[in-house]
Amino acid sequence: MRSIGLFQTGTSEVNTGRAPGAHPLVGIVMGSQSDWPTMSCAATTLDELQIPHEARIVSAHRTPELLFEYAISAVARGLQVIIAGAGGAAHLPGMIASRTRLPVLGVPVRSKALNGLDSLLSIVQMPGGIPVGTLAIGESGARNAALLAAAILALADTELAARLDAWRRAQTDKVLADPVPHAP
Repeated sequence: MRSIGLFQTGTSEVNTGRAPGAHPLVGIVMGSQSDWPTMSCAATTLDELQIPHEARIVSAHRTPELLFEYAISAVARGLQVIIAGAGGAAHLPGMIASRTRLPVLGVPVRSKALNGLDSLLSIVQMPGGIPVGTLAIGESGARNAALLAAAILALADTELAARLDAWRRAQTDKVLADPVPHAP
């Protein structure tokens, strides 16, 4: 189901972690299909936490009208958080944030030219008044964006809060179960 072939710019979506009849609470958007290997980490984490979400390709430069339509309609469609990943010039998170009141979490995607530093600086240097919460470069940033989205949603959802707490306890247990070996 996570095959890159499922994505067609602006028209398709992958709905994962969705109970029958549930509408997505988190929107995952990316500038191109090449961003999916990174952004799929956000989708996987949301799946683990049973948070309904959608994933779409919305390019700031190639499909600007679609970008504005997506951002403007997000609240009416029931989204509560948007995770936006982009590489290179990385304008997508900021442009989404300029057109919605929802929290936007920006994920810099690793680029060939500057290994993602260009993406990071583009997302983190937003003008005052248009906030984007910026995460780490790459897969860990995508995973943390999903966890931050979960924490935001958990403020008003006690069942999700319990799942998030359990997920964090499992992370702790995993570390404690694999101690550092003693040197001979």
